[in-house]
Amino acid sequence: MPAHGTGPAGEVDEVARAVLTASRLLLAVSARSLAEVEERLTLPQFRMLVVLSTRGATKLVVLAELLQVAPSTAMRMVDRLIAAGLADRRINPDNRRETRLTPTEEGRRVVGRVMARRREEVTGIVRRLAPEQRASLVEALTAFTEAGGEPPVPPLAQVTPARRTGAGDRTT
Repeated sequence: MPAHGTGPAGEVDEVARAVLTASRLLLAVSARSLAEVEERLTLPQFRMLVVLSTRGATKLVVLAELLQVAPSTAMRMVDRLIAAGLADRRINPDNRRETRLTPTEEGRRVVGRVMARRREEVTGIVRRLAPEQRASLVEALTAFTEAGGEPPVPPLAQVTPARRTGAGDRTT
């Protein structure tokens, strides 16, 4: 990485560049893990499936807000997930005019397989870091994700076989 920036603006730019570089790597890991496990889905569709798997029954408008897409875009994505057998529409028993979207069991299995593959690849990268770099990375990424409002992924020991769905992975 180039020389450290001077002053607050330089420091912020340096951090932003480091995060953008890391995000390229993480996006590549995400795309590979999805392509290796599930060829039917695009990355945005998978993001939607992760949100549904994490949150459970969700209204379309809420789903669109969480994914920061237009409701019409979210509807098209949902239609494709339903056609693929990965999501379902259900009437809200408390308000029959309202439908909620849920992942199917197959949808949960797909999320679990993709997230397991992603965890394997990220673990391989992390193993190449020195122990002190790992500790610094955990601290920095925890602060970053908290600042962005992203819920943490549960430790592997807390992910039971029935729940290996990437719960906690809000968007990718």
